[in-house]
Amino acid sequence: MKILVACEESQIVTIAFRESGHEAYSCDILPTSGDNPQWHIQGDVIPLLSEKWDMIIAFPPCTHLAVSGAAWFEEKRKDGRQQQGIDFFMQFANANCERIAIENPVGIMSTVYRKPDQIIHPYQFGHMERKSTCLWLKGLSFLVETNNVFDEMMILPKNVRERLHYLPPGKDRAKLRSKTFSGIARAMAMQWGDSSYLEMMSIPFEERMRQKGVIV
Repeated sequence: MKILVACEESQIVTIAFRESGHEAYSCDILPTSGDNPQWHIQGDVIPLLSEKWDMIIAFPPCTHLAVSGAAWFEEKRKDGRQQQGIDFFMQFANANCERIAIENPVGIMSTVYRKPDQIIHPYQFGHMERKSTCLWLKGLSFLVETNNVFDEMMILPKNVRERLHYLPPGKDRAKLRSKTFSGIARAMAMQWGDSSYLEMMSIPFEERMRQKGVIV
């Protein structure tokens, strides 16, 4: 499949799909911090949405949308920054592509657009950290957890298991908080990048159960 990973400078998701045999490209206004600049498109992602993609996975900036910044919402509504964030998010939601995933933290898009299809945490995919991550999905199944380490994580101090929340202010804070966890990226590539898995998930649940002999 030809896959666009929008607003990703780290290439973590892009490389996971590349390793699964797909033609994946990251795109961001920043240069990539990954090791494969030949797979990175630096610039505005919006013109790329008019091209033919088999899948789009988007990580639009959450600075003006996440509830963690609610104290500044009124100011951002007045000066237009929040509306710009909403409009950018909706460019992906309305893209002409059969398979779309949009990732964002808990924020206003749950009411401005619609509730997310799924909320996941890093600890479901092998990382001993808690971070609510919303997924809006089109033509894609829910991500199935691969390695739930919740019990081990809860032994850790709160500031460790919620490390990203406690990051000190700094120029790289937003970039560090936005990076996708490798376990989640691998799950995306393994589950959404498997054509047989996608074909199976396109069959209604009851029909899948009948095929397995669970329902007669």
